[in-house]
Amino acid sequence: MKLDINNSKIAVIGLGYVGLPLAIEFAKKYDVLGFDINTTRVEELSEGKDRTQEADLDELRKLIENKKTGNTEIGLTFSSEREELKKYNVFIVTVPTPIDQFKSPDLKPLIMASQMLGSILKSGDIVIYESTVYPGCTEEDCVPVLEKFSGLKFNEDFFAGYSPERINPGDKVNTLTKIKKVTSGSTPEIATYVDDLYSSIITAGTHKAPSLKVAEASKAIENAQRDVNISFVNELALIFDRIGIDTNDVIEAAGTKWNFLKYKPGLVGGHCIGVDPYYLAHKAQSLGYHPQVILSGRRVNDNMGMFVANKVIKLMIHKGHKIQGTKALILGITFKEDCPDIRNSRVIDIYNELCQFGLNVDVYDPHADKTEVGNEYGIELLENLNSKYEAIILAVSHKEFSLINYDELKASDSSVIYDTKSFLDRSIVDARL
Repeated sequence: MKLDINNSKIAVIGLGYVGLPLAIEFAKKYDVLGFDINTTRVEELSEGKDRTQEADLDELRKLIENKKTGNTEIGLTFSSEREELKKYNVFIVTVPTPIDQFKSPDLKPLIMASQMLGSILKSGDIVIYESTVYPGCTEEDCVPVLEKFSGLKFNEDFFAGYSPERINPGDKVNTLTKIKKVTSGSTPEIATYVDDLYSSIITAGTHKAPSLKVAEASKAIENAQRDVNISFVNELALIFDRIGIDTNDVIEAAGTKWNFLKYKPGLVGGHCIGVDPYYLAHKAQSLGYHPQVILSGRRVNDNMGMFVANKVIKLMIHKGHKIQGTKALILGITFKEDCPDIRNSRVIDIYNELCQFGLNVDVYDPHADKTEVGNEYGIELLENLNSKYEAIILAVSHKEFSLINYDELKASDSSVIYDTKSFLDRSIVDARL
């Protein structure tokens, strides 16, 4: 089989924070279809609108117009019609890989995408997965589905690749093309093809892994490492709270040594760091090994929202506040600053815990989509800040929150302000994580 990246017609399956930037970059050099089962998302993108705020809208509209005019074969179209996929020969899967209520991998979106692709797969086609999975998932879970629904033979009729996504939502500096890309393929020839394909758009370069499993594992440990490091400083925060010293002061002091890594305590959410370690743990457990460090780190990080809420309640009691029926405000619901992504936000843990104590809790976030938050968490976001509160919790360090006059939000001089991000001036907060 002779492969030439110049003959590549690429379909990107899933148009979220990972898929859309990928489709845009490839569309500068190739004929690209952006595919999503969400028809509303497809309609918005076709009109040059992006609710994730990841795309350069002028760039997006130019690429759409390229295909509409027909003056060039390269460019970008969007569709939710499966039949459109038959025109393409390279499929890049970027669907979500969440965890379920038992913190086990939920492969339903990945399997459904594989079933759909299997139904239209042709001889010579290549399926590249970018969704974060455990080592072995592509060959053990996805490929059998592709074979079953296509009737084709793996590594004879069709081929697979894996190139883990490294998108950092909301980051306008470390963008897709500026982050080195790990690539892999199901045969040496396919591995070279996949590497060449990504090399054509990634200016930072690529790293060709020796196997699909190695590439899958590299992604899993990237986020597990960060999760464990953050869990360490979160545990320090729990200890230093009991001692009565500020964790950030300790980190600043320790950071004067050249080899100390200055991780900060905080809520660990999002679709990567708060999820991926469970995929690695799942694979380890399936092989008879019970991971100690990874799961202990997860337990610490999963309990930080509860710690913050309980700390706020203790501060309120210390200041003589009545708890039942008292008004509290949480600033921020997204999983990180200056980003509209609400997936797996652990701010909800603070909210739920405060509600269980009997507080009336408002949430304000200028970046989050009100409808999405309502559907996902059952919370009606405030349109603006026009009330006063006995407790104010800064949960996300959106830049807009540095401009707030916090004295105007306080119901009294004894109102509690808690800063989970060490974002506000120390003089105005009662405590910080």
